[in-house]
Amino acid sequence: MTEGLFIQMCGAGHSGSTLLGSILGGAADAFYLGEAKKIMNIHDLNKPLRKRTCKICGEDCVVWSKFKLNGHETLFEDVAAHVNASILIDSTKNIKWIKDSMSFAKKSGFRTGLILLQRDGRGVVNSRVRKYPEKSSEEMIKAWMDQMENSEALFEAHPGPKVRVRYEDLATNPNETIKAICKAFDMPYDDSMLDISSKEHHPFGGNNGTQYLMSSGKITLNERVKQYYEKHSGGIELDLRWKEELSNEHLNLFHSLAGELNTTYAWTEEK
Repeated sequence: MTEGLFIQMCGAGHSGSTLLGSILGGAADAFYLGEAKKIMNIHDLNKPLRKRTCKICGEDCVVWSKFKLNGHETLFEDVAAHVNASILIDSTKNIKWIKDSMSFAKKSGFRTGLILLQRDGRGVVNSRVRKYPEKSSEEMIKAWMDQMENSEALFEAHPGPKVRVRYEDLATNPNETIKAICKAFDMPYDDSMLDISSKEHHPFGGNNGTQYLMSSGKITLNERVKQYYEKHSGGIELDLRWKEELSNEHLNLFHSLAGELNTTYAWTEEK
């Protein structure tokens, strides 16, 4: 049995989970798994390389190339022993995975915490439109709505420590936001956690842009995204590209479908 802390994130993708996980993984005795669901692919050669290996190191990762996968039920206990850390952070966000993993982690002796990530839905949809231009905008908007509604229900039902985190607060006031998270989960905090490029990271899955910054350019980006991140300070910055990139057609469609729901998450720079 392991005595430790297992923190999971719910909410929509493209809401800052890679950034937040990388910061929390910089705490003493902590390790950021990335999207831990992908660890289950680690020996499956039928899966693409990016879905079964460390996103930064690949197959030769000093951590994961030596890991023996025994199964989901003991995964977190096994990982904690392997990486010698008592605090594990998982940013998978899949609702079923979260429920199953939380149950298994509890059986292994972990305290379980839950973070609900919130971001202005227009920012989420813009990231998806940029990444998947061939997909239906209406379906992407509805998928965001469903994910947030299901995540809200999961968060409300969670009996243990939990905290809501707005991406825009994390990006504009990271020090106080991370301090509040650490306090909620009774985990150590120090200012060096905010310098994500100063530490080694070995995540499964996650956002390429953030990983480009945290790995000092080891992640390959397409030319359009690379132009944005090459101009990036390398620190924690608020991404409001949706204000310039979302077309009026997309904005009008979003407002008609999700405007009411987004009142909870909408962001203005005056906040």
